[in-house]
Amino acid sequence: MHIKRVERHGVSVMLIATSEEGQIRYEVAVSFFPHVSDEDYAISYDAYFSKVLFDAKGRRSKKREQQLMETMQQEADSLAKEANGKIYWDRPLIEARRG
Repeated sequence: MHIKRVERHGVSVMLIATSEEGQIRYEVAVSFFPHVSDEDYAISYDAYFSKVLFDAKGRRSKKREQQLMETMQQEADSLAKEANGKIYWDRPLIEARRG
């Protein structure tokens, strides 16, 4: 059986905060997707990579989130490199969003 490799031309970079039972966890994640046209933003979940940046008792902190945002690009680049990928920060597909 031959599995066709799908080229990825887009990447979603995320800083994810999870707060549960007095524990806060932040992770950076990158998800590469095909992006074969300007309208194609279909996310594929087989090219998803993440790294926990912070995991401790406590709650969300704007100060901590700002510090993590400052290192997120470096961490995302490291994840991309490990996956033999590259993030072109100077060519975003959409505007950055914060939720």
